[in-house]
Parts: sequence; structure tokens; C-alpha cells
Amino acid sequence: MNNRITLALIIFITSFLSCTESPTMTSTIDKYFELVRPEFKGDVAFETTSFVEKYWRVAGNTGFNESVYRIVAKLEEAGYVLESKATATDRLTYRIETRKMDKPTWEPVDGNLSIVGAKEKLLDQSTNRNMVFLNSASTPEGGVTADVVYIQNMDELKSKKVKGKIVFAEMSPRKLYNDAIEAGAIGIITYDNPAYLQPEKNKTSIQFRSLPYDEKIKAWGIALSYEANEKLKKAITAGPIKLKVDITTKIYPSEELTVVANVTGSSLPKESLVFSAHIQEPGAGDNATGVGTQLEMAMITAKLLKANKLEAKRTLTFLWGDEIISTHRYITEKEKRTSEINWGISLDMVGENTAVTGGSFLIEKMPDPSAIWTRGDDKHSEWGGQKLALDDMRPHYLNDFIIHVFETQGAYANWEVNTNPFEGGSDHTPFLKANIPGLLLWHFTDQFYHTDNDRIDKVSKESMINVGTAALVSAYTLINADEGTAKELLTLLIASAETRLKKEFELSKAAVAVGDSIGEDEEILNAWTDWYQKSFGTVVDVIPPSDKSLSDEISKAQAGLKKLKDTYVEELEAATSLRKR
Repeated sequence: MNNRITLALIIFITSFLSCTESPTMTSTIDKYFELVRPEFKGDVAFETTSFVEKYWRVAGNTGFNESVYRIVAKLEEAGYVLESKATATDRLTYRIETRKMDKPTWEPVDGNLSIVGAKEKLLDQSTNRNMVFLNSASTPEGGVTADVVYIQNMDELKSKKVKGKIVFAEMSPRKLYNDAIEAGAIGIITYDNPAYLQPEKNKTSIQFRSLPYDEKIKAWGIALSYEANEKLKKAITAGPIKLKVDITTKIYPSEELTVVANVTGSSLPKESLVFSAHIQEPGAGDNATGVGTQLEMAMITAKLLKANKLEAKRTLTFLWGDEIISTHRYITEKEKRTSEINWGISLDMVGENTAVTGGSFLIEKMPDPSAIWTRGDDKHSEWGGQKLALDDMRPHYLNDFIIHVFETQGAYANWEVNTNPFEGGSDHTPFLKANIPGLLLWHFTDQFYHTDNDRIDKVSKESMINVGTAALVSAYTLINADEGTAKELLTLLIASAETRLKKEFELSKAAVAVGDSIGEDEEILNAWTDWYQKSFGTVVDVIPPSDKSLSDEISKAQAGLKKLKDTYVEELEAATSLRKR
């Protein structure tokens, strides 16, 4: 690095020594780590996960509701009081919100699939609990036997006679279902496990699928494992076959339940941090681990509060419900809550044994420029994400703060912590859509994601301890944050901004050296500079609006970052000019 850049870095860093006069962010979070680590044993998290994952869960069905009742029982055991019975002095409260559902709920009871004349069943519900599509109707008592028609594309559906038969295809059921049923098929059988599930290795895995509910159509669908798909194709290749399908499901009116537990703030109860973990989905990792981890977090918080070991200036809320729907409703139904929401954090797939499932723990960041220019160490998960635009950016300190806390726990526990650019799809998205800082804690890539092999043997108590511990430390820091915390956050952001700009400069320098135009690289540096300059300004959300004490320090940080960026751009321009000579 040349002398000009070195000098710019020295000026940038030393200009803000006043920001470090207060205790450092590390010393602040360490006191909460010392409080939480001895308490977070993981037993409640694991036992709850084990209980919840036994059920195939969708809003309103038996498994979903039994999970709710389990959560409530443990909350009461920890000292939370039913909101309707609470007194003005009760700071630990909970409620169960009930809502009529527009559509009936559904649950699988039994099912099997076999080739007529074969000795063994292709699939059985007892070992492949994702085989029956969500919203499938039951077959007539005793099952149905019918010819099977294999199609390779949608055009074949038009040319082949399928009335009264079973349509089998290796494609997404979304493309197939409506046309097949309209053509008179009695049901569909599909196979479409994505490559990241490693289907040739995990031959019995079935990723759960669903049909649109229609009370007038009593259709059904079956999803195949790789093993069952290969056997069925081989049988069809040998000549015409008949299949026997026997499915029993329950479809019935119900109500949707949501659990909301509050730790009311002592001095700033109108401000809050909200954790959200969804109950529905049939797996263990997804998302029984989120349910269990969050429950232990709520119970530990109650214990520490009652022992006067924890101060909670702001309100801390724990929410369990239907993914995205319950969180969105909680955010929008302002009349049902007493606090504004300052921060939102989603716990989804937080307890994986990565040695078994693959991938790693991830923090999915709020939208930042890595979701526009994904390069260097940044990378999307296999879930994937669309490229965002500058208008989609959400500058805020929450990204770097959460990363710092979790990396601290990672260093302590020898636990791998990674990040991914924003992708969406879980309970963090309603927060962001409401312009509330929010992010996701999760694991990916998981070779058992959404499959019936996502069971308790893929769960790690240690992962839940690590995630839950760091999540609580993050929450305790924020709900008790003050002017000193704001200064610490600014100091942390300054260091993060310097690291990010240096990284982006090195990537741009390498790109320019091999012939790339400087235009986009300059745009990237400008975008990150703008993102961090605006993030610097957000640290004041933990101090009263009338407090302007940080204004000068924030302005200095913003000006210093611009100077550093300008120096990097000058260096890129010089490198470009040198290359053209």
C-alpha cells in the first residue's frame, strides 16, 4: 500500500480517538456474556426441539397447537403471567392470540404407495412423512388403483389420455397440478429434489410439497424420494403398470395461534426488540430449533430478571407463530402492543449439526452493497437472492453489531460464524418492509433442508447454545443501550468501515489491473461509503432525540470516510492511467 493511502488511514483512525473514551463494545458485551453463558445449558432448547419435531406442523393443526401449549407451559413455569391476569407490577407476561383461519388446516395421518404386483411398497408414511402433499385429500377407504402416465413435459400432458389415471412427472408440481387435474387425473406424483440436497447420496429424502386448497376438488399429490423415483421409472420402462395409492389426511376448520411473551422495560417500555421464531414446517432444524432456542432465551431472561441480575430498560418480546404471517401481523396491529419496535431478529434453522448437514451458521445481513455486488468473501447461499438496487439499501449499525457479538462467541466456543447478503424468505422480511432494522440467524446449506430426513439426529445442542447465547447478549446490550453504547457502536462502525473499504479497494485494484473499467469499481466504493456514512448516523437511535452530543463525532466520521474513499479512488485512477501507458 502506498504512502498516500497509509497516511489517509492514519488520519481516518486517529481523528476519532474521542469515540473510544467510553468503554469499548467488547467490554460492554463481555459483562452480558458472563451473565448468559453459565445459564444457557441448551437442555430446554433441545428438549423442546425434540418435542416439536415429532409433529408435522402447519398453522391450526394438532402439532402446531401442541407446540404452542408446550411453549406456554414452559413460560408459566419460568414466571410469565397470562396478560389478562397480570397486574401493573408484572413485567413478565404472555398472551395467546387466536384468529379464525380463511382456509381449513391440514395434517397427514397415513399413506403408502406401491406398484401393483410388487412385493415392497415404494413409499410409506411411517418412514417418509413428507410423501403426501400438504392439502391433499384422502383417497377412498382402501385406497385407489389406477394406471400411471409418465410425462416428460407439459406438452405431453395435452397429447396423452390421463382421465381417471395418475400423472407422474419429474418436475415442480406447480407446473403440473392444475392442468393435470383439469384433464381428469385423479392425482399427481412428482420428483424434483434440488441438487444441493444431494439426492443420489440421501436417497430416501423427500422435500415437502403442497397443493392449493380447493374444497371442491378432492385431489392428492405424492412426492418421491430419489430411490422411489428410480424404481418407478424402471418399472414404467419395462411396460404399463398400475399403482395403488392409499392416503389418509385430516382437513378441518381451526384457528391460528400466536404466542407473544413480553419482558416489559423498566424505564423505556415503549421501545422494544422483538425475536421471532416460526412454528410451522415439519422439520427439526427448520424450525423446531428456532422454537426451542427462543424458549430457553425467554426462560433465562425471566430467571435473570427475577434474580435482579439483569436490567431491561426497554421491552424484550418473544414471538412464536406462523412464518412471516404472524410477524407481519404483530408489526401492523399496533393497537395490540404497547411498544414501538426498534429491532427485529428472526431465529430460523439455528440448531444444526453442521458436521452432518453441511454448511455453516449464517447471519443474513440487512440489505447492504454486498447484495448488489457480491464478490470477494461475500457469497449467497444456495437459497439464492436477487440482485438488489441502491434504493433497497438499509444502512444501519445492526449488521456490524450482531456480527461482532456472534464472532466474539465464535472465538470463545471455537464455532464458525459466517454471513450472507440479504436473500429474504423468513421472519426478518416483515421487519424490513416496515422499515424496522431486522436480520436473520440461520444455517445453510443444509442437505436435508425441507426433507423428511430433517430430524432430531441432525440437531446440535451446542449450536443452539451458541446462537441463543449470542442472541441474548445482543438483545441485552441493545435494550439497555445509552449514550455510551452509541459511542461504542460508532467506534465499531468506524473500524468496520475502514476494513470494508480496504477490502473493496483491494478487489477493485485487482479488477482494474486485469482490464476492468474503473467506473463500476468507483461506484462500489461510493456505495459502501454512503452505506457506512448513513450507518454512522443511526447510532443515535439509542439516545433521546434531543441529545445532540454525538453529532460532531458522527460528522467527523462521515468526512473521514469520504476522504479515505477519495484516496482509494485516486489510487485506482492512477493504476488505470499507468495500465494504459
